Amino acid sequence: MFKQFNIPAPSAVIAAELQHKIDNKTKPLGALGELENIAFQLGKIQQTLTPDTSKPKMIIFAADHGVVAQGISLFPQEVTPQMVMNFLMGGAAVSVFCEQHNVPLRIVDVGVNAELAAHPLLGARKVAFSSQDFSQQAAMTTQQLEQAIQAGVDEANLAIDDGVNLLMFGEMGIGNTCVSSCMMTALIGVSAIDSTGRGTGLDIAGVSHKAQIIEQSLKRAEQETGQMMADWSAQTLAEQVGGFEILAMAGAMLQSAQRQTAFVVDGFICSVALLFAQKIAPNVREYAIFAHQSNEKAHKILLDYLSAEPILSLDLRLGEGSGAILAYPLINSACLFLNKMASFESAGVSDSK
Repeated sequence: MFKQFNIPAPSAVIAAELQHKIDNKTKPLGALGELENIAFQLGKIQQTLTPDTSKPKMIIFAADHGVVAQGISLFPQEVTPQMVMNFLMGGAAVSVFCEQHNVPLRIVDVGVNAELAAHPLLGARKVAFSSQDFSQQAAMTTQQLEQAIQAGVDEANLAIDDGVNLLMFGEMGIGNTCVSSCMMTALIGVSAIDSTGRGTGLDIAGVSHKAQIIEQSLKRAEQETGQMMADWSAQTLAEQVGGFEILAMAGAMLQSAQRQTAFVVDGFICSVALLFAQKIAPNVREYAIFAHQSNEKAHKILLDYLSAEPILSLDLRLGEGSGAILAYPLINSACLFLNKMASFESAGVSDSK
């Protein structure tokens, strides 16, 4: 089985002092809205009255999926390595936004169905050349699951050891909205049609076909394991219907939380990675900042299930960490107001009675 995680909730020892500091800035109580909640969360995670997110890093995990053979995506599988090259060359949306905000970017190959040339921004952690078609057989072996989780753990450790104090995650993999919808259905029991969206732009017939493939895949897995999906362990679920990049993201989230480092959850696929991570260690949720609500209909269902309040709602459905990097300036602003904004006392401003 993969690495065990022992993740406590952030200590509440500092909570009262943090709230007092937030409330005594030169503003009406609660006037900075969600920024106050983010500042409070970061202070608790870092156990300080002066949280810092000035050393962020974006990590994108990339992999391919055998279920693409079932016609569940508008785009062919070769787009995955093509987009990885686009990331590395600085041409993708997330690349542009990371450059805008001076955030280091790293791409990690955990299962792209192509040989990728070495590149300074590329992490070579290939588990296999794509997962198996889970409509026909288990997506991966136990060993492959362990490797995928460990890839994320190792990437989180590399970043944190280098002084990174805020991790952002993204993904790339043609077909991974289908994989995510399948994992979501197995994890929380919603119907396949409720967990299935347009992905890269499917029409109504395409969405219906994708939902049918998910239903077929889950029935196959239940028959093969001899268990109803509601009874599956995290290991069984991942082996049967997981995706390498989703599991690597989950591993990175778990290790970030293990090391008391906040991380930013991007869109639907990244949220499914967190949902899976939460099945392994429930307190991982306490270290997550939710960037945005995407255009994928299932994302709203999932955010509600997680009781999450995303920072943005921009109708995005791009993935690749684009929403996470767009939210970063606001997360940084939450630290800045807490650290630099005057208090009523220091500014000589009268407080409310």
